[in-house]
Amino acid sequence: MSPVALADAVDASRFGGKAASLAQALRAGLPVPGGFALEARQVEAIAGGAGDAVAQLRARAAGMGALLAVRSSALGEDGPASSFAGQHVTVLGVRPEEVADAVVAVRDSASAAGAVAYRAKRGIAREARIGVIVQELVPAEVSAVVFTRNPVDRSDHILVEASWGLGESVVSGAVIPDRYVLAPSGRVVSRTIGEKDTAKVVRDGAVWDVDLLDERDKDCLGDDDLARIHALVQEVDRVWTGPHDLEVAIALGRIYMLQRRPVTA
Repeated sequence: MSPVALADAVDASRFGGKAASLAQALRAGLPVPGGFALEARQVEAIAGGAGDAVAQLRARAAGMGALLAVRSSALGEDGPASSFAGQHVTVLGVRPEEVADAVVAVRDSASAAGAVAYRAKRGIAREARIGVIVQELVPAEVSAVVFTRNPVDRSDHILVEASWGLGESVVSGAVIPDRYVLAPSGRVVSRTIGEKDTAKVVRDGAVWDVDLLDERDKDCLGDDDLARIHALVQEVDRVWTGPHDLEVAIALGRIYMLQRRPVTA
């Protein structure tokens, strides 16, 4: 029982919906960061201190980049009727030797009061079974959440909410992000600059929380970035029927898809 390459984690009943979605994306050639997945029973073994499981995890992580992102992929997570966005911990900036502790932190977050209440409200099993995804951390200059159908007015326009640095600032609500509305053609319908006074950034081999001064009121996505996002939406549409809720990161002129889930009912 060892970690599997993320592209092979196609069985949602073993690895969870998030991992299975990213596996499908990788197989379709979408720009997803490389990594591996742990099925739920492996996560439980690691949490229980099983030596073989921990050793295999650390050996696999040692062959990756200097910093990792460790994310949840719960069984029953991110379906069309429920989205677990923000319910489980994501640990960023993990060094390979710290990966076991990060996996346990992600697993334990499923027992937090908010996550338990969310499952109860939606009639999902009270005891969560958590798979885990380990990926190389993208040192994002800008991150965004993208809805391919505007959830505010239910139009077919694309809504993009973005801020500087890693995506945690947008997902957690730590900032008021910039908001962009795109027509289905990709034409920019509107831009609204938010209040981006903090960010999580990768510097000197670690993740730091920084205060923003000059960048606070600057537009964080240019026309080229928005064109990349629109092109990615079109690629995603070729793999799944929509609408989609995407998390993306832009680093060194490249766009990466970190997550794809259906927009919940």
